[in-house]
Amino acid sequence: MKICSWNVNSIRARKELLFKWLEEKRKYDIDILCLQELKVEEDIFPFNDFKEKGYECVANAQKRYNGVSICSKLPIEETIKDFGSFFDNQKRLLISKIKGIYIINVYAPHGDLRGGEKYYYKLEWYEKFLNWLKENFSPDLPIIMVGDFNVALEDIDVYDPELLKDSIGTMPEEREALKKLINWGFIDTFRYLYPEKQQFTWWDYIGGAIWKNEGMRIDYIFCTKPLIEKLKDVEVDLWPRRRRKPTPSDHAPIIAEFDI
Repeated sequence: MKICSWNVNSIRARKELLFKWLEEKRKYDIDILCLQELKVEEDIFPFNDFKEKGYECVANAQKRYNGVSICSKLPIEETIKDFGSFFDNQKRLLISKIKGIYIINVYAPHGDLRGGEKYYYKLEWYEKFLNWLKENFSPDLPIIMVGDFNVALEDIDVYDPELLKDSIGTMPEEREALKKLINWGFIDTFRYLYPEKQQFTWWDYIGGAIWKNEGMRIDYIFCTKPLIEKLKDVEVDLWPRRRRKPTPSDHAPIIAEFDI
């Protein structure tokens, strides 16, 4: 089973590139495609276009901002997109059960400089999400959690730790918030397989950052212990990020393969 996570930074702007990538990179043969930052209402999401490619999709979306979807070639057994009073109206979470495995798709808040409203919102969001997870799931369950978490966990996950020290995505309190979530019972699949490898998933549009490899690793595929022995490989594909046309997202897709 191959699962992909990709912040597309607008599904309407990136649909052509996404389908071109699926066609060009058939070797991946993605079974489950998790997208973030859709930026469209649910009734505008291109369900039929994905259906033509063999994917059944569910989405938790909103106009102009945020939004996540899960598209699967495998039957979707159940879906959770109503999180009650846990969250406000920002659509950042979606959970589906596929082949008995819970797939959690996350688009965490970007945040802001220390002390700003968005800074506190990001930290509060992480805390609320962790509490919700504790109340509704167990780390003994088979869970794959993917998405854009807007945090670079360690210095190896940024191109210049000194330059980016204490900036958005590298502040100690942000890293601690994500680590608390992971410590609930998740394993960072990429770092599990490649403990010393530097690999980024996001590059600024400005200054040719992708060609200089001046990026950050802020997109992840995590899994619980029941699935770690089934993990085969994890990789980031730079092909769609290096396109000039169609215009790329500022993120690249990350793909994990499990022997399931």
